[in-house]
Amino acid sequence: MIRSSWVSLIIVSLPILCVRSYMSTHWPRNFGTPKVSHRLEYTHRDSPLSVRSSSGPQLSASQQDSSTHTSGLRKTEVILPTISRRAIASRKNKYITLAKPTEPRAKSSSGASPLPSRSKALFIPYESALKTLQAYHNLNGDLAVPRRFIVPAIEDYPKEWHGVDLAKTVYDMRWWQTNVSKNPTRVAALNALGFVWERLQPEWNLVLEALITYSILNDGDIMVPASFVVPHGNYSWPQATWGIPIGNCVYRIRHRNDFLRGQESMARRSQLDGLGFVWDVNDHLFRKFYRSLRHFSKLERQGSPEGVHRALRVPSKFVVPKSEKWPSDMWGFKLGSKCMAIRQKEVYVKNNPERSRELEKLGFLMKGNSALGWLEVVHAAAIYSKLHRRQLDVPQKFVVPHPPVNTHDEKTLTDRNVSEIVDAWPWPEQLWGFPLGQRLKDVRQKGRYLTGSTAGSRRAQLDGLGFNWSPKRGRRKRNLGGATMSEMKVS
Repeated sequence: MIRSSWVSLIIVSLPILCVRSYMSTHWPRNFGTPKVSHRLEYTHRDSPLSVRSSSGPQLSASQQDSSTHTSGLRKTEVILPTISRRAIASRKNKYITLAKPTEPRAKSSSGASPLPSRSKALFIPYESALKTLQAYHNLNGDLAVPRRFIVPAIEDYPKEWHGVDLAKTVYDMRWWQTNVSKNPTRVAALNALGFVWERLQPEWNLVLEALITYSILNDGDIMVPASFVVPHGNYSWPQATWGIPIGNCVYRIRHRNDFLRGQESMARRSQLDGLGFVWDVNDHLFRKFYRSLRHFSKLERQGSPEGVHRALRVPSKFVVPKSEKWPSDMWGFKLGSKCMAIRQKEVYVKNNPERSRELEKLGFLMKGNSALGWLEVVHAAAIYSKLHRRQLDVPQKFVVPHPPVNTHDEKTLTDRNVSEIVDAWPWPEQLWGFPLGQRLKDVRQKGRYLTGSTAGSRRAQLDGLGFNWSPKRGRRKRNLGGATMSEMKVS
């Protein structure tokens, strides 16, 4: 009886002994004790009070590997479900704040020490800053330090300046007030190196000065490209503005109102307006296109009778030439490609019917030159068909003739006679010289103008004019295409 009880006791206690042996070998000795090496904070949500535990004994090296690392800690709230169940049942909102290890701070490329921040760099001794500026001057010949220039980790520069933004540090009023103000000796030393004092003024003054310079160099135009940066080393620009991303500044002014906040916003807007600053780029570009198209229309209609409006046909590759006939601000403008962009992509006119109406008044067709070409073809074909008794069998080389003004005697020819001849001529002026024969050959052989949804109606128009789709081969009788004056009077 006693032996059996001993056997059962050994069987029951054997797993417990094994677990204790394992824990004593692999777990820290002070595991489970109320005192730990890091600080604990118990905080109730409804109470501002907190209870902090005192620091316990330090752990050994082997114990530190399995414990929480406590250097560079920050607090994070973590719910601990292993606290006494009765406490959890009575205080469901009780939290514990544990310290959590953070990432180590980044070091410089040399690996010696972390990169100094701008605020700390302001308080580096002046002697060290002067050595850095002297080193830069020896390497580059001036102190026009590019913006965002980071001091490289080389022996020429003091170690404490490695990784520092040099221009942002020394060309700052705080650095000047801290290290140079009221010290004539230091001012003289910086003058000897060519220190650019103008860069100590507010950034808005430098941006405005750069815009003024850009306007002067570009004949009053301040449409600055977004990627434009004031070139470094170009003495056409003030030295203080070198490296300013003026294109990006203009974009931020236009879209984010940078530099235009606060009490000086109205005054700065007035300054920009005085320079001709473009606030709405889309409207500015449309107005330039409109002026170019209107001038093109004016040149095309020179010599035409008043009241005669012709549709504008701008070649797709037309570029405004450098000519006295065109204003200089339009030279090089790609008018033809802009016309195609408006017709195909609705550039400038999308959701803006008023602009479309303005262009239509100039004779601009939204359907393009192909639609305009068909109108000329059918117009000339209708006149030819009428002159030839409803037959539209046009020779390939036929071109709409000019009125026979040159056949009369110049001595007896007066302005009144010329106007009478032109008025009696059946072909309108906008069709003079039009290659009707070649156009109809393209219609017959290549199917030109007969594509898309309008193909059927255009075929019907030609059939109604008596168009010959299969002309006879062989030589034709010569036909000048124009009836005699007597025939025209009869018709």
